[in-house]
Amino acid sequence: MKKVLSSGEVKERLITQAKQVYTAIDKHKAPSISMPLRSLTNVTYNPADGYFELKGSEKKRTLTSNTVKTFAQTLLLLNEAKQIIDTQDQVNKREAYYNSKNWGDAKFDEESEASSILEDIESMLALNREQLGFVPGERGGSVVGPMKIIDGTDTIDLTKQGSGSWSIPSGVEHLEFETKAEFVLVVETTALFDRLNKHGYWKKAKCIIVAMAGVPTRNTRRFVRRLSDEKKLPVYVFTDGDPYGYFNIYRTFKVGSGNAAHINEFFCVPQAKFLGVTPQDIIDYHLPTHPLKEVDIKRAKDALKNDPFVIHHKPWQRAIRQMIEMKKRVEQQAFAKHGYNFVHEKYLPEKLKKTDTWLP
Repeated sequence: MKKVLSSGEVKERLITQAKQVYTAIDKHKAPSISMPLRSLTNVTYNPADGYFELKGSEKKRTLTSNTVKTFAQTLLLLNEAKQIIDTQDQVNKREAYYNSKNWGDAKFDEESEASSILEDIESMLALNREQLGFVPGERGGSVVGPMKIIDGTDTIDLTKQGSGSWSIPSGVEHLEFETKAEFVLVVETTALFDRLNKHGYWKKAKCIIVAMAGVPTRNTRRFVRRLSDEKKLPVYVFTDGDPYGYFNIYRTFKVGSGNAAHINEFFCVPQAKFLGVTPQDIIDYHLPTHPLKEVDIKRAKDALKNDPFVIHHKPWQRAIRQMIEMKKRVEQQAFAKHGYNFVHEKYLPEKLKKTDTWLP
């Protein structure tokens, strides 16, 4: 993985980009900026690296009457990034959107515009927005387990959170970890996280539990990645058994996405393995299910055909075909059919021993 750049190195990339635009204008040429094309069609999956990587196709934005607004917004946001670095400040996306109201005709009309331009800048400079001083507006997931987190001069003992848990902050690069945990268990829902925490599963299993609360935020993924890398901990993921849980959540968590291929190396967790819920679990544990929707079937078939990760891993192909044939999807909470505590008393202990039932 590439090293995270210092603020001085990030600033130098900003200045270099600005100089290229200035030089073109000074030569009476239309300035342009280039960035990678962000989509699954422009990524490759190499299991040795463990994440989606860009192939090389680019898109170019040249200053014309049709692109003048987005071109100006890009340059203005680059300038904002330089000022943030100079003042050692941080800004979230929503603040950047409102700050643009000072830009006259170049202001953002919607927050989604700010997000899109930030993604362009990330890919253009080959770094992530956190390095530019733009932090996520949302908080990260919840964490509990046998671990201490050093945050500056403060030490947070996660074993002393009472019935609660610790929330991952927007910035995680400065954190240090102390733990004797044996693995990290990442779960999709806060409901399951709360049940596992309530019954102290992390004590019995000697693990750190992380709640994603749906699609994991960037800081949640980065937190788990750093924890796993630095403490050499395996990561096991437990989501609902449906295309959304498999692809939007797990696949994105493990190898990234096509749209974010320029930053996957920082935020994905290649070490992750999938415990469940699998289509086979529906049969083995006699779980109640829901009908697979047409949109789910389409998503699953598209993954079989176009997703580089699925195409590479035959076990995932078999699982997806099994799900399509069954025409069923299943939720994590379905195990409650066998009792509210079945997951941590029976399913997880069994699944952790049956490594041959895991998916890559």
